[in-house]
This record gives sequence, structure tokens and C-alpha cells, in this order.
Amino acid sequence: MAKLKNIIMQLSDADYLAVHESLSTGGAEKSAYLLKSMRESSSSDHAIMEELEVNTNAYYTLRSRLNQKIEEYLLQQMENPRTDILKKVANINEIIFTKKKAIAIATLKKLEKELIDYDLSNELTIVYKALKKLHQNTEEYFQYSQLYNRHVAYMLAVDKAEDLLSSYFIKFGNFSLTGDETNKLELVLLNKEMINTCKIYDSHRLFIYKNCLNIFHRLFVEEDETSVDLDPIEDLLAKADGIFELYSLDSIYFHLKLVYEFLKLEYYNHYKLYRKSENYYEEVNESCAGFLSNFNLFTYPAQFLITKLQRAKRIQEKTSLSDENVALFQDFEPDKDDIPQYITYATYRSLSCHFDNKYEESAKWLNNLLNDVSLKRYQNAQLEIKTLLALEYCLMKDYELFNQLINSIQRQIRIIGKENCMNIQVLNKIMKISLSESKRNKEEKINELVKKFKSLEPIQHFSPTLLLEFNEEIIKRLVV
Repeated sequence: MAKLKNIIMQLSDADYLAVHESLSTGGAEKSAYLLKSMRESSSSDHAIMEELEVNTNAYYTLRSRLNQKIEEYLLQQMENPRTDILKKVANINEIIFTKKKAIAIATLKKLEKELIDYDLSNELTIVYKALKKLHQNTEEYFQYSQLYNRHVAYMLAVDKAEDLLSSYFIKFGNFSLTGDETNKLELVLLNKEMINTCKIYDSHRLFIYKNCLNIFHRLFVEEDETSVDLDPIEDLLAKADGIFELYSLDSIYFHLKLVYEFLKLEYYNHYKLYRKSENYYEEVNESCAGFLSNFNLFTYPAQFLITKLQRAKRIQEKTSLSDENVALFQDFEPDKDDIPQYITYATYRSLSCHFDNKYEESAKWLNNLLNDVSLKRYQNAQLEIKTLLALEYCLMKDYELFNQLINSIQRQIRIIGKENCMNIQVLNKIMKISLSESKRNKEEKINELVKKFKSLEPIQHFSPTLLLEFNEEIIKRLVV
């Protein structure tokens, strides 16, 4: 709640009253009450839930929707000045045909300054094209011709940077599932191309785009020792915050703040500074569904789901995930065409249920995944998912489905190679011992294999089985 409460406390009185009135008149009385409680009282979450007469899931949904409403209001307030400028650009021909030349030039120069402030390169080319025409018979014609040419080139550089961003994260999705060295090389080359593209211009927009990619690359693909850009990541994040503050009316930056909150979270997680990472976890988590749906052109949002599972395992709050997901993903529709993200999402939902001992529901998520998309391109991911499904059948004591699946898993292991999937090998042994009719030393054998499983080295590619935890309760269930 701390992050949302902080945002609410920073609202001006006028903004607070406007949001509250909008909620009250729009039939969202409970959201309005929650807003007022967070603004005017120091009541705990539990106390507010009792006052509203809602359960944990409903309360989480209220918080998420309130956060969304506040963001929508702030964005609307922010877009008005920008919209006015764009309307002026649309009326340039009207100015040229109806105003005296001196007035038209003065108007365009004022518009030029406003567009530079917003870094609107596309619109600037229109202004310079008009100024060039108005100075046909003067020495300034060459100056405006140069400015026009330069901004056309800059506009193309921005377009290229945006294309490189989306291409990089599409390829990262494939790399995250395979760990393939060819995919990695492609990512390295795209990172270098982005750096070279952004070197040409001293542009805050290109800086933001470049570091959406470069910081992520340094955290998940190449360590700092081999990175081309060795500026400290904390310095880059701080500079980005300064840009967002300076250009607070830019609608793209308004949304990209969330990407940088995610990068801060991953940066502090990467260096095991978990207390600092918690400062950014809640904001990303509350926007999780929208983050997965709308931000895959600027980052790899599915990585957050893996981070959530790692965090839940670390702080021993695994059993709260499946209930939390009901509220978080109430209106979320996964994109099945984005196969890497869909695989990660479905696996995340399955593991969340597994941690909450909902084995049947966990198996349902995995079965749906295997039926919804073809995993032929991702043999390692397919093997991991089938092994997780086999574990659910094992815990449910469904011998028939387990035996059908384990044969498929063994065939796939022979294709991939035993040396490439030691974690799967150990899990298979644990499950076979669990379902064997022999009771002799079963618990001792399983405990030995669990120790071996826990000692395995992390795998670079998608490996959800390594997120499993064999506590006393799970081991007891396997032994019975």
C-alpha cells in the first residue's frame, strides 16, 4: 500500500478533489472511500478492509483500480498542453495562407521552441519545412534547409531506435527459453547497433530508449565486464529520473517511468540488494497486467513474473501468490502469439498454484499451455513444462497420467542429452521413487536426491523446475 499511499499524498488538493468527485459520481463509492482513507487517515489495510466489508482479493482489486484511475487522471491533465501544440502544427497551412509573412514566421518560431521542449521531431520537420518556404528569397533559407534535413535524419534515428528496441526484446524472448549462443550473439549485436545509433545525436529521447535496452542487456545477457557501455547503471537510472522530471508533460515518458521502475527492481535484485528492490516492487506489481499487455516493445515484462516467483520463494510468501493473481489478472488476456511471454505467464500461474498446494489447478494451467501453443521450437522449455506437469500428477497420485507423461519425458531427454538437463533427471528419480510400490528407505532416498537437486547450478535459460522448493510438507506428500 505504501507506494499508492505516497502517490495519493502527493496529489494537490485540487487533483485529489477532482479524482474523488470523479469516483463518487461514477459509481465507484468504495474506490472513493479507499482514496479518502489513504489521504486523510492512517488506518491499516486490515482496518480499511473491515470498513469496506471486502476480502483480500477484492481489496487488492480496489487498490489496483484506484491506482489506474489516478494514472488516467494525471495523464489527461498532462496531455492537454501537448494536444494544443499538435493542433497548432495541424494549422500551419492556415497560418501561411491567412497571416502576414512576419506574423507567420514569428508564430512558427514560437512553435519551434515549444516543439523542441517536447522533443517532437516529426512535428519539427513540418515547421522547418514551412520556415524554409517562407525564407526562399533570404539568406536564412540555407539555415532552415539544414535544420529540416537534420531533423528528418534525427526522426529516422528515433524510428530506428524504436525498431531496435522491439526487435531486441522479441529476440530476448527466444533467448530466455533456449539460452542459445546464436540468439545471444544477435542480442549483443543489436545492443551495439543501438549504442552506435544513439551516439549520433545528443538527445534525451535516444538516451531513454538506449538504456531501456542497454541496462536490461547488462543485467540479463552480458555482465558489465564485457559491456560496451560501462557507465554505472545507478548513474544511468538517476539521469533518466532527471529527464522524466524535466519533461514531465511527455506522455511517452509518463509510461516509460514504469519500465525504469522495473529496471531499478531488477538492478537491485541482480546485486542482491533486496531491501532497495522492495521500493520498486509494489509499483510494478500493481501494474502487472498492463505491464505484460502494453510494454513488450520497450522491455521484456515476463521477466517480472520470474522475479515475483524468486521473491516469493526468498521471503517465504509463496502461498499468497495464487490468491493475489485472481485480482491482478482479472481483466488480463494473454497474447498467445507472443509465445515466450505466454509460456512464462502460464508457467508462473501454474507454479503459484503449486506453491499453494493447488496441484489440480496447477496441472490445468500446464495442460492448457501444452494444448494452446506449439513448443517444438523450444525443446528445453517443453521438457521443463512436462516435468512440472508430471510432478503435479505425482503429488496427486495419478499413476496413469504420470506414467503416460514420464515416457514422453524420457524420450525427450535422450534427444536433448542427459548432460544438458541434470535437474530434470534428478526430479524424475524423485518422482519414480515417490510412486514406487517399495516403501524401503523411501524418505531417505528422496531426501538424498533433494539435497542433490538443491546443489545444482543455476541454468541460464528458462528453468522453472529450479524454482521448486522441497519443504517438509512436500517431501511428506512424496513419501506417502
